[in-house]
Order: sequence, then C-alpha cells, then structure tokens
Amino acid sequence: MRDREEERRGEGRASARGLSRRAFLSAGALFAGLPALRPALAAPAPARIAIADWALLETCLALGHAPAAAVELVLFRRYAVEPPVTDAVVDLGLRGSLNFELLSLVAPDRIYGSNYSAWANEQMRRIAPVRELSIYRRGEKPFAKAQGAMRAMADDLGLADRAEAYIEALQAELAAHADAARRHAGRPLLVINIGDSRHFRAFGADSMFGEIGERLGFANAWGPLTRYSATAPVGVEALARFPDAIVVIVSPVPPDARRALPDSALWQAMPAVKAGRVVTIDPVNPFGGLPAARRFARLLGQALRELA
Repeated sequence: MRDREEERRGEGRASARGLSRRAFLSAGALFAGLPALRPALAAPAPARIAIADWALLETCLALGHAPAAAVELVLFRRYAVEPPVTDAVVDLGLRGSLNFELLSLVAPDRIYGSNYSAWANEQMRRIAPVRELSIYRRGEKPFAKAQGAMRAMADDLGLADRAEAYIEALQAELAAHADAARRHAGRPLLVINIGDSRHFRAFGADSMFGEIGERLGFANAWGPLTRYSATAPVGVEALARFPDAIVVIVSPVPPDARRALPDSALWQAMPAVKAGRVVTIDPVNPFGGLPAARRFARLLGQALRELA
C-alpha cells in the first residue's frame, strides 16, 4: 500500500516538472515572437518638467522637448528670441519672484534650475525634485558647462542622440563663422550692451560672448576682469582704451540712447566709432546656453561679413 502511494507521488512530481518546463518554454516562445514589445515596455514616459532658468529653457527647447512651465516667457521671447516657445508652456512669472502656487498646480515631475535660481530651491523641492545645472560661475568659461548641461538634461529625457547632433552642428557652424572672422585677424573683440547714451557694460573672457569670440579667433578686449561674465556699467569714455577693437553692440539699445548717440560728440570721438568698426546685432541672451552661443555666433558672423 505504502509503495503504491509513493509511486503516485512520484508520478505527480514528474507531471509537475513536465508542466513547469512546458510553461517556461511556451512563455519563452511567446516573448521571442514579440521582439518589438520589450523595448516599448521599457521605454520611459516623457517627463513633465518645469524650468526656472533661461539657459536651461533654451537647452530644453533645443532638444525638442517642450516643458510644462518656465519663467518670464514674455521677456524670453523678446530678448532670448530662440528657440521659440509655444503658448502651451505655462509662464511662472519673474525669474526673481516665482509663482509657487502656479508651479504647484502645474505639478511637474521635476524642476530644473541653476545657481541663479538656487534661492527658490527650498520651496521648489516641496513641489517636485529639483535638478541644478549651473553654467555661469565667476571667472570660469561657460561653453563646456553649457555642453554638460545639455547632455545631462538629454540623458534625463532620453534624448542623448539629439544632444550630440546639436553639439556637432554647432561645432560645424563655429568653424564656418571662423572663416569670416579671419578677415579681421589681429583685432580684439569688445562685446557690449548699451545702458544709456553715456554708459555700457562689457562682456569679458568668462562670458559666453567672449568665449564664442575666442573660438572664432578673437582675443577679448576687456579681458578676464568681470563679475559673472559682465562688468557693471562703465562710462562711454572707456572705449578709448581699445582703439583697435571691433565693438559689437548686442541689442536692445534703449530708445533714448539710440537717438542720442549719433549726435554725441563723446561717442563720435571714440576710435572704433570714428573708424567704422562698430556693429549692432539683434538680441541674444547674455547668460544663455548652447542655443544662445549658436545665435550669437551666427549674428556675429553675419555682422563681420558686412563689416568686411
């Protein structure tokens, strides 16, 4: 009797093992027949993000990913200009005074900021995780940091190929614009914003403008002595210290200054003005990322060709 019972148990175990093997092989065959399904199941959903810094907003848009919300979009469209921002992106208000209630309603999965928006980190972290990607630090050149920020954001969003394609295209454009710059070899470049008819601020070697000028073959006339890329306003008479420079005015120029400078004896006496070596280009975000670098290089290249 006992032998018969043991025999039945053995048969049951053998049957279970056979069933397990059959189930395993059947499941393997099923998944082998659906190769496209596995990557689809593993692919991450697009992130819903908010951005508290213009350079990172540029970067996100250049990657082809529209954020759910970002800061100060009216001025961004006017002064950064590109990449374009659609009306679907929620405007979170001023960079220095974020609308945290609206940010909470947007309910982002992640918020991107920089050292410029670090003052808001504590409150932003109550809403969503914050990732800080800083490009501008005193005395440090920003181009490599802008590349790093683009690659980091692209990795987060699953867009690494787009980042590499963008960086490669930018490098090719810089090489092309350097050809236009060779006609002006030996002259330093002085990049400025006009404050009023008697004052300007200059962008030093640690600015994106200064570094792009350097990559096009120019020395930066102002040099390294700036605070976070640019000087405080200085008098127009300071232009006399750079008699050989090409002066690049980055718009906007205030209306009062635009009217007054052509008739200003002081302005007209400056060596670069007298020699016709002053060009004005359209607005570019002075504290931007790679898209700002690309826009500045393109506008500067065009201006240099016209100057030649």
